Amino acid sequence: MTIKIFNTINRKKEIFRPVKSNSASMYVCGPTVYSHPHIGNARAALVPDILFRLLRRTYQTVTYIRNITDVDDKISDAAFKQNKTVYEISESFIKIYQDNMTSLGILEPTLQPRVTDNMPSIITTIKKILKNGFAYVSDNHVLFDTSKYKEYGKLSKRTLDEMIDGARIEIADYKKSPRDFILWKPSNENQPGWESPWGMGRPGWHIECTAMIKNIIGDDCTLDIHGGGNDLIFPHHENEIAQGSCMSSSKYCNYWFHNGIVLVNKKKMSKSLGNVILLDDLLKNNSSNTLRLALLSAHYRQPLNWSDSTLIESNNLIKKFTSLAKSYTGDISDYDDLDHEVVGILSDDLNTPEVIKYLSELAKGAKTSQRDLACLIVSAKFIGLDLLANNKVLPKSIDEDLIKSLIDERSKARSSGDFKKADEIRDKLLSMGILIKDLEGETVWDYNSD
Repeated sequence: MTIKIFNTINRKKEIFRPVKSNSASMYVCGPTVYSHPHIGNARAALVPDILFRLLRRTYQTVTYIRNITDVDDKISDAAFKQNKTVYEISESFIKIYQDNMTSLGILEPTLQPRVTDNMPSIITTIKKILKNGFAYVSDNHVLFDTSKYKEYGKLSKRTLDEMIDGARIEIADYKKSPRDFILWKPSNENQPGWESPWGMGRPGWHIECTAMIKNIIGDDCTLDIHGGGNDLIFPHHENEIAQGSCMSSSKYCNYWFHNGIVLVNKKKMSKSLGNVILLDDLLKNNSSNTLRLALLSAHYRQPLNWSDSTLIESNNLIKKFTSLAKSYTGDISDYDDLDHEVVGILSDDLNTPEVIKYLSELAKGAKTSQRDLACLIVSAKFIGLDLLANNKVLPKSIDEDLIKSLIDERSKARSSGDFKKADEIRDKLLSMGILIKDLEGETVWDYNSD
């Protein structure tokens, strides 16, 4: 099967060809653990989750790495404000993040390296960049010399002025150029620090990812795919390429893919606007299936506008799909091969909106065809929607044919304007433990013993 992915560095869709014929490697920038995950963090984890599922279907071995940044000034600031240690803050939010991802049905990556476990490799990586002449030491800092790396800017395609403006970093006296970025910086007594050839200090943000990737795949090996939010293209991923290219004889990475941001009612999420939506809050009132479908409703390269209607539409679809799944009576394992169509759709640059459209088409046929219903269940499962997860075993006293007959009778009564009769039928169904809901011209039902 051929997988096509939009390669940010070349600005076009390309056929994915891994370095090794029967295996693939992928690294995605994970969370900086200082606060509760929000829907933007969820999308950044869900998009590569879909790609991971697709790669596993195609290649014998897939190494998916998603790091955890547990050293950062934001973590130190949170620890100071809450009168806790940096370790207490990071461990607390690592657990919350992992729990949230599990609740969303996101698969565990192959490896989840932490920055604090990789300090020796980070220091070694910096030494190699220095030795190769692409960095310098100034005022207890180690800085990457961007003037020495002639291909700097090839990912973001930015001009010199745009790089300086976009870096959003302090123009310090110890830098030769405002573009130069920190590989190592000194720590004071209130900040975490490690012994190094340049004194007690801590790494810059960009070097952490480069060092962890190289520590796992090998210094002179090339990573197949690198992912993350498109807000990381510059400076983070641009700087990663520079570092990786200047400490190794190999190309750093062949394919770069980036997801768009999440907007809330067409506005960027920010604390100042008070529109940051936390996963914890969403998970209290919505199913994993509903949230996954909502997050997949826009193409991953486009911004996703999150609103009440986003959730309502996704919930309605999931209700429809799960209601249909309740009527499946066969052995779903007999139809494992029925997901080839959805696999084909995803192979064209992870086109999840087209997958959702395909599932909706299947749902129409699933009303009368057990094969179409099985195909719906299997195809949904491929993108992490388990339509059978909450299936309840109906009591033997429940007659499904009778329920469907009553629902049909109620629909006819409503169409003829006899709403009194329609309400009476609803009450009768309720007395049987059957809850009904009208969705887009059809009625779905669920059994609730309470």
